[in-house]
Amino acid sequence: MEQTHDLSEDRLANAWAELHAHSTESAPLRPDANRLAFADPEFLLRRETRGLRIQLEMLKPEIEQQAQGIENTIVVFGSARFPAPEQAGAALKLARESGDEASVALAERHVRNAFYYDQARLFARMVAAYSNPRPPAEQLFICTGGGPGIMEAANRGAQEMGALTVGLNIVLPHEQGSNPYISPSLNFKFHYFALRKMHFMMRAKALVAFPGGFGTLDELFEVITLVQTKKAKPVPIILFGSDYWKRLFNFEVMLEEGAISPGDLKLFKYVDEPEAAWDAIKTFYEL
Repeated sequence: MEQTHDLSEDRLANAWAELHAHSTESAPLRPDANRLAFADPEFLLRRETRGLRIQLEMLKPEIEQQAQGIENTIVVFGSARFPAPEQAGAALKLARESGDEASVALAERHVRNAFYYDQARLFARMVAAYSNPRPPAEQLFICTGGGPGIMEAANRGAQEMGALTVGLNIVLPHEQGSNPYISPSLNFKFHYFALRKMHFMMRAKALVAFPGGFGTLDELFEVITLVQTKKAKPVPIILFGSDYWKRLFNFEVMLEEGAISPGDLKLFKYVDEPEAAWDAIKTFYEL
């Protein structure tokens, strides 16, 4: 048995060495029917093995988060395009120096929206400050889509308080990079949106949606739909920035036309301050 184990270890090591040489040294990876199936990227990327890839994207973040005690998360969504205040301020200064009116207008908008970056950062600090001294089973961890903007702000706030922080990034054509405030061992990358969104919900004890674009709306309405249809347990769904959300959506129209029920409007709550968002979560769970 020991000899068999050693042989298995050798084959795994050899397979890994070959893949490593291929990725780091541009060594050619020739077709090889004798290569271990799971160590054959050409095989794993075939159409027929899509089910395996989906399963792996399900398992890897699940196993790693369990191993690190990530059981309960507060998911923060929001625009990737809202910069940090210091970045927005520097850009506005340069724009004014250039004298270009369009650049100034854009930079002024970034400064205005940087307010939400600060608010997301403060909210995450509150969550981490509460969670840090708690026993593992009671801890709440900030989880985001792993990108820049609001996602970066939330990861940043938690990291500044010394807490672990999760990022569930997605491979996009323009290659959205992970922000630097995610805990390295919890910095996951996905190919499939569906699996990524599933992982958002698997541990979520609350969702806080800051102003954002199509991606934010996709994630927000998926959560609302899951809770509305009772496919997921009720969780606090918080829309941060009431002016933005009320200008964007008139939910009363849906109610007037009978597209939703009166109780559906109670599935989410508007807030305008980090303290109010955190208070809503604490009230829901009687923390």
